Amino acid sequence: MENTSQRTSEQDILSGLQALKGSRLLQEQQEFFDQLRNSGKSINTLKNYKTDIDCFNKFLIETKAPLDLNEFNDVRVSAYGSFLQNKYSSDNSRRRRLQALRLFFDFLVGKGLYSENPIRKLPSSPKFLDIPRPTSYSEVQILWDRLCVDANDPNLIKKVIGIRNQIIFLLVYTSGLKVSDLSGLKIDHIESNPHSPRVLVTPRKRDPYSVPIHSLFYLIYKDYLVRLEEAKNYSSVTFDNLLFNANPFKILKGGLSPRGLELIFEDFRNRMNITVTPKSLRQACIFHWLCKKYNDGLIKDWMGVAPSYSLKLYKKHLPNHLYGDEFLTATYAEKNKGSFSKL
Repeated sequence: MENTSQRTSEQDILSGLQALKGSRLLQEQQEFFDQLRNSGKSINTLKNYKTDIDCFNKFLIETKAPLDLNEFNDVRVSAYGSFLQNKYSSDNSRRRRLQALRLFFDFLVGKGLYSENPIRKLPSSPKFLDIPRPTSYSEVQILWDRLCVDANDPNLIKKVIGIRNQIIFLLVYTSGLKVSDLSGLKIDHIESNPHSPRVLVTPRKRDPYSVPIHSLFYLIYKDYLVRLEEAKNYSSVTFDNLLFNANPFKILKGGLSPRGLELIFEDFRNRMNITVTPKSLRQACIFHWLCKKYNDGLIKDWMGVAPSYSLKLYKKHLPNHLYGDEFLTATYAEKNKGSFSKL
């Protein structure tokens, strides 16, 4: 009897999967993934979204719910909430799957298939922060030392790539920018004040705000603009982005996608045998700000997070993660002897 029931269940699942293959739902999900890919989402991010959306598909198949998009009503929304509650013990797992499905239904709302997002009627599980795992202070210094060497390459394109990477480093380690912030930066987003340069961050879903950058940035940025213009002329390209995509021989285009930025950090890891990622370097920045004793409100403003965001875990682990910025100017001066004047 148990075997018969199990076979029936397996047959139902196979039938459900077959029905899903030819459904409008799967077509819309594929369009959603294509849109995410075209926006520059990394391969890992796309895999995570697919895993989360597949969880929703599994719910529909296991509960024999209609695959017609118009049939996803309040009752099924509530049922999916219960499904997640029973399936996952982790609040973060439930929250992530709901967030992915909300984005998918936002996509459907944008196409006019829904007048409002039904998933927004489900409350999110509370978010629990992972323990911060910043790039170690020693590796931060190793990275900066190598970037200062790269920026002195005699080859024009390699040199401007090296300086670009210094710009990226300073915007993450001293200003806390995420790859999504970096990818959209324009040259006019930089306020190049000699003593207190700042960067304007323009998130999609909140008002723009500015963040200070280490004062050394001004000196490097001035050189960058000159070298960048030379390299653009050499490569026969023009753009107003702050960053660019290039190979060792020419600039390919202006702008860097989040995935392109992740590849740059992957290159750092491979060349220098360090564990740095954009996220870990940004976490090092947050510890750096705490070491400089900036108040919580200011740090949260610069992080671009809500006032309710908790820095508790960072403060708890602060004694194990002490960071400074004196090495930035010292290393830069050492690698640029004869052409460096102290700010």
